[in-house]
Amino acid sequence: MSGIKIDKNLATAIAASLKAGEVIMQVYNTPFDVEIKDDESPLTEADKKANDIINSYLIETPIPIISEENKQTDYAIRKNWQTCWVVDPVDGTKEFIKRNGEFTVNIALITNGIPKLGVIYMPTTKTLYFADVTRKLAYKAQLSSHNTALSIILEVAEPLKPKANNTDFVEVVGSRSHMSAPTLDYISSIEAKGKKVEIVSKGSSLKFCLIAEGSADIYPRFAPTMEWDTAAGQAICNAVGINVISQDTNESLLYNKEHLLNPWFIVSK
Repeated sequence: MSGIKIDKNLATAIAASLKAGEVIMQVYNTPFDVEIKDDESPLTEADKKANDIINSYLIETPIPIISEENKQTDYAIRKNWQTCWVVDPVDGTKEFIKRNGEFTVNIALITNGIPKLGVIYMPTTKTLYFADVTRKLAYKAQLSSHNTALSIILEVAEPLKPKANNTDFVEVVGSRSHMSAPTLDYISSIEAKGKKVEIVSKGSSLKFCLIAEGSADIYPRFAPTMEWDTAAGQAICNAVGINVISQDTNESLLYNKEHLLNPWFIVSK
């Protein structure tokens, strides 16, 4: 796939995600402590180190940053941001702590509330997903090193292709850590239409990637998520024609809202 041309900001986000992945794995492969934040979510040294790395890359752009691990800027200021980064340094900290490998680095670029660029990196397998929504380009690259040069990444990248057709067999993506009762009810409603359902369990933002690469059909999320959990995944899905629809508005999820909590949503064609 050589010959791919990518946006300068996307190249920066890719570089940041790979360097963050390298630091995350250094922590992952040693004993580490777990703190509990005020919202009762877990925090490790990997979250903090990865956040510092990503900030060091993104601060070189003139674009402000919303990150799970940064102190949040007051909405009176944020509402004037036309463009911003939305970052989760380690999405799936619970999976990180369980050491099941299913955690990611998420970096997205948002313009007027809409995801325009997205990067998801899975450090344990060195699997990189990246997308440019405006150009409708989304790729997956299997790397051999966290230090892979961008030119090599673009050579080995393969375009993402979601499933072509709906059939009577539906693969539904579920969370390893957050399968809620409303989600189970939704699955039952699909089965009530005579369709056979298979649950595909996956942690972190990898659930979006499964849909975008054609490994599953639909991802219902009827449980709390924050903007940094979904922005990069939505960019990757939107770039290949997959929708991420709010159950509150029946429109696409929006970002840099006053409150950074997402509504429930469904990811599908």
